[in-house]
Parts: sequence; C-alpha cells; structure tokens
Amino acid sequence: MNDVSKRRGASRRTVRVRASGWVLAAVPLGLACSNRRQVTPPAVPVTVAQAEQRTVPFEITAPGTVEPMRAVAVSAQVSGIVTSVRFREGDDVREGEVLGQIDPRPYRNALQQAEATLARDLIQLANARRQVERYQGLAQSEYITTEQFEALQTSAQALEATVQSDSAAVDNARLNLEYTTIRSPISGRTGSLLIKEGNVVRAQGSGPLVTVNQTQPILVRFAVPAPFLPVIRQHQGGGLVARVRPTNDTASLSGTLIFVDNAVDTTTGTIMLKARFANPGGQLWPGQFVTATLVVYEERDVVLVPVPAVVEAEGGTYVYVVSTDNQAETRPVVVGRSVGDDVVVTQGLAAGETIVTDGQLRLFPGARVQIRNVTDPRRGRS
Repeated sequence: MNDVSKRRGASRRTVRVRASGWVLAAVPLGLACSNRRQVTPPAVPVTVAQAEQRTVPFEITAPGTVEPMRAVAVSAQVSGIVTSVRFREGDDVREGEVLGQIDPRPYRNALQQAEATLARDLIQLANARRQVERYQGLAQSEYITTEQFEALQTSAQALEATVQSDSAAVDNARLNLEYTTIRSPISGRTGSLLIKEGNVVRAQGSGPLVTVNQTQPILVRFAVPAPFLPVIRQHQGGGLVARVRPTNDTASLSGTLIFVDNAVDTTTGTIMLKARFANPGGQLWPGQFVTATLVVYEERDVVLVPVPAVVEAEGGTYVYVVSTDNQAETRPVVVGRSVGDDVVVTQGLAAGETIVTDGQLRLFPGARVQIRNVTDPRRGRS
C-alpha cells in the first residue's frame, strides 16, 4: 500500500467518526424538543357563572314625558278690576275653591235692574190677562168687536214674551255676578300668577289668571317602535302595567296603560302610548323626562346568562362552557333580548351549565381553566 492509499483510508475513518459524532449529538437535541412539546400549558384563570332558567317579564322600555291629567287656564269670564287674589303661586287647590275676585258692584247693579224690569213686566202681564178674561164674555155677547178682543189677546201674548226675555236677562245678570268670583274648575296645583290685584281684566283677550295642572293622577306619554304594536294589542285587554322611576334614588312607580294612539307616526316609525299613575306623593311632575317600562306579559322557562358571557365574532355569537374536567369549549348560541344585567339565550345552552363570564380573551377550545370564583350577579353570590 502506497502513501496515497494510506491517506485516503485515514480520511474515510475520520469522516465516519465525525458522522457518528453528529448522530450522537443529534439524539439529545431531539429528545429535548420532544420533552418541550409534551409540557402542558398552565390553566387559564377565569370567572364563571351558571346559566339560569326562570320566568321573566317581556318589557318594552322607552323615554317618556310626564304630562298633567288635565290642565286648565283659568281666565276671567267678565270684565272688571281684580280686587283680590286668594292663593299663592304653587298652591294646591280644590275644585270650586275661590282663586280671585273681580269688582262685583257693576254686575250686582245690573242684576237689580234686570229684576226690576222683570217685576214691572210681570205686573203688566197680569193686568193684560185680567182684561182678556173680563172681555171674553163681552166678545161672546158681541158687546165688543172680535178685532178688539183679539187686540187684547195679542197684547197679553206680547207681554208674556217680554216676561220670558226679562227672565233670561235676570239669569244672565245673575250668572255674570257669579263670574266675578273666580273659582278653580279642577283640583290641582297652581302655576305662576299672571294677573295681579288692581289689574283690569277683560272677558276676551286679557289672558289667563293662572294655569292649574291636575297632578293626581298624572299621565306619562311615551313612544314605542311600531313593530311592538301587535303584541301590545294582543295583551292590552288584561290591563298592561307600566313602571317609571322618577330619579335614580327613588323606587319605581306602577301605573296602567290607558291609551294607544290610533296611528303610527310615519316620521319616526313609533306609536304613542299613555299610562296613568296615581302619583300620591307628587313624585312625578309635568314636563319631567322619565324612562317608562311597559310590562307586556310573563315569559316562562327562559335561559339567562350574564351579558359579559356572550362573545360576538365574525362567525356568530358563542359562549365558553366549562366541562366537568375543567376544560373550556365554545358553544354557538342564539341570544334574544336583554333583561337587566342578563341576556336571554334562545338556542344552544341549557340551564345549569357553567359558562365563563371573565377571561375569555386567553381561552381557546380545549384549554384548561382555573376557576377563580363562581359569581352569579343575579343572586349576589360568589
């Protein structure tokens, strides 16, 4: 064997050794990668709650405006000088209560004059009737002509008409005298006093003395979308309940729906409703803005979940359900209306299933979860 052959043999042995070294070095590296793939990811901490089944009301909520049951602008029915005002602005008054007085002297004099005229004409009528009776026999005996007797009858009939006119004048004068005392036509609360003592008022054109609003009971007017009209009409016969909350720190008041408008507003696509409230404490005030809730009917055996549990994605709406071995899985659901802090699930979920309400961003199907606490905001339990 020459030198060249010896060198080639040594090179082959070197390559084999080096190749063997690469294989041996590669074995621990592959084992390390395999060990890393087998490491279980840590559990994701989440907050969960249970889907609940219960009876909930079907409600329609809309902004509303309080308006008085009746509002009357009290005006003078006769002209004259206001001699007194017997209420203060903002007072509660009763129907028939005296609010003010107009100088009654001209109207008292007019009544006396009308009564005197009536008395005079009554005397003349009585005399004419006696003449008719006296001359009736003479006319039958032809001691007087028929024309003379008919003239007496005509005079008596004319006086009867005059007496009727005088009686009407007396009634009108008496009514005008009564109108000098201004009374409240309804029970309610007075507003700003627009005419003061000493002002001259006129029967036409002087404006109201004051406006009285009836606040017990009181109305709340609100508009709901027209698509709700069929269900409202379907249950209207049972007397639908409406609720309003005057302020955030007061309890809600309950009333009754009394009016559904006869046409849909074409500009807004809504229909006007009115509900009546007893308002015993005067919490509702005319012109006040409130949120009205109309309770249409009770919906039974509805599955509810907290609103944060529902995740909306491009593929649809879903929730994360926690299985018995603490693994999360996505569950497509169909949701309906909101009920307070909950939402109705119409398809895809059963009552009693555990769902994730917080921590969904770190979850994926099959992920292990660590339940931090079980929170049910509807029951106040954790």
